[in-house]
Amino acid sequence: MGRTEAFIRFRDDVTKRFLAKPIPRESASEPRLTRSAGLGPLFDGLCGWVKSIPNNHHLSICNGCNSEIEDGLSINALGAIWHCQCLCCLHCHKPIAVDEISNSERKYHKLCYKEHCRPNCYVCRKKIPSSKKGIKYHKHPFWEDKYCPSHDDDGTAQCCSCERLQACGTEYIMLADNRRLCLECKESAVMDSYECKSLHFEIREFFKGLNMKVEKVFPLILVRKQALNKAEEEKTNGVVTRGICLSEEKMVTRVSRGRNKQLVGMAREESQRVVREPKVIAILILYGLPRLLTGYILAHEMMHAYLRLKGYRNLNTILEEGICQVLGHMWLESHRCSTNNATTSASSSSRITPSAAMSKIGDQSGFEKSLVEFCINQIETDESPVYGDGFRKVTEMMVSNHYNLKDTLKWIDIASKALLTGRENNSKSNI
Repeated sequence: MGRTEAFIRFRDDVTKRFLAKPIPRESASEPRLTRSAGLGPLFDGLCGWVKSIPNNHHLSICNGCNSEIEDGLSINALGAIWHCQCLCCLHCHKPIAVDEISNSERKYHKLCYKEHCRPNCYVCRKKIPSSKKGIKYHKHPFWEDKYCPSHDDDGTAQCCSCERLQACGTEYIMLADNRRLCLECKESAVMDSYECKSLHFEIREFFKGLNMKVEKVFPLILVRKQALNKAEEEKTNGVVTRGICLSEEKMVTRVSRGRNKQLVGMAREESQRVVREPKVIAILILYGLPRLLTGYILAHEMMHAYLRLKGYRNLNTILEEGICQVLGHMWLESHRCSTNNATTSASSSSRITPSAAMSKIGDQSGFEKSLVEFCINQIETDESPVYGDGFRKVTEMMVSNHYNLKDTLKWIDIASKALLTGRENNSKSNI
């Protein structure tokens, strides 16, 4: 018997004896080498980088080629069993040793993943740095741009419209009120009140198509951020203000006596809206925003104007903002155009889709179509307690009323009065 044949027989005998011994279960997420005591340097030399197969025969199927592992030589990694030659890097396609598997939980050499598979930062265009805990990056919830977390705090400019960070090598323009605007949003930006006249007419036609014609004529004025701040605080209910409906009404604080009409020690204050007559003075909107975003804001504020002019007073704030968000959402939905349909379909006077034709819907660029989806996504995923919750509550009302706006408004009015009465009763019971 030659030396080669004797070596092969000895190797097979050692392998059988080794597999006959029960082997403790190990964590698949932590591949490591195992050795059997007493097998000596020969086995170590043959299988120094190979992992033993568990003693359960049904697990002896290679995750790469789906065939049975017969020679007992395998690697337990990434939650599966592999032939040594089947666990190959997805980048260089060469076998991966146990100590070379990357922390990405995918089939890559550590070096291959570091040099070729780490995502590039959308802002600085460099590889996003890794740490012992892996690769950490931030990602915009809609655009899905991945970027280094440091860019949130290092002064990187952000577009005031689409919210994308300024990428290296791109240009953002600075508006007069220090807001930044990307070039894609600038292409359709509405820069002054004169440019907004056609959009103002379009929104009025939109409301008319819903059988909710706004009779009164009032100006639409595009203003800088500072001018808008003078009319209202910079942030309302946690949301940056981009538009406001100015109406001739005031909130005053009145003093009333308690339940037992005592004059001393029992007086309380409560707010009351005082209106001389239903009148809307103007709608103010930030200038420099894309036409689609300006239109959404205008539809929202026009609904506030409609409610004022129709005498809806003391509406619950959440429900009022909710119905205004619904109208803005409806207007954006009407601009969701496919390549086959350039205009919206006609509808009945009580349904969500308006009959008013959208004048520029067929002229949308690819970015404008994405911007429509972005604005719709912002409304639908808004987590703020007023605008977000209000939108979802009113949407539920719309569904219950078969998308009839007039019936939904009645529900909002009734619900607001009930909530107001409940608060008043609670206030009296606390006196």
